[in-house]
Amino acid sequence: MALGKQFSALNITVLTISDTRTEADDVSGKVLVDRVVLAGHRVFEKKIVADDIYHIRAALCNWIADNNVDAVITTGGTGVTGRDGTPEAIIPLLDKVLDGFGEVFRMLSYQDIKTSTIQSRAVAGVANGTYIFCLPGSSGACKTAWDDLIKAQLDSTTKPCNLVQLMPRLKEV
Repeated sequence: MALGKQFSALNITVLTISDTRTEADDVSGKVLVDRVVLAGHRVFEKKIVADDIYHIRAALCNWIADNNVDAVITTGGTGVTGRDGTPEAIIPLLDKVLDGFGEVFRMLSYQDIKTSTIQSRAVAGVANGTYIFCLPGSSGACKTAWDDLIKAQLDSTTKPCNLVQLMPRLKEV
């Protein structure tokens, strides 16, 4: 009898994007860190940056270039106000966009927040072999995204398929 696929712990970074949050009151960042660890992964680094395209890109580019980072999860800056610039900062860096992520996230969010979900510009993709997930800044949105979507796709034992099994092929040319 063949053994099932073994769990592979990933190195995941968490980036909170906010003009006002500090480590003391970063609830969404803490929610993500706690869930990453509880799932058996490693938090490679956690950081808070201002909601500024260039600060976001600087943090992200360092992690994208680091072969030890498997995934980045951001929280904040995905709304529609003037300072919300996460998608504008990150989408140009992506090699591939995972369109289904935003679609499924908004479908799941609709169950809790109804039509307010149209304000979310959650997005995900791959850059230099690193998965990137951009979530809204609310802790509820982070819980929904991790619990109902990201956790299973970053679990190498999830069937019929998961994002981890594709990692060896992400940099194919």
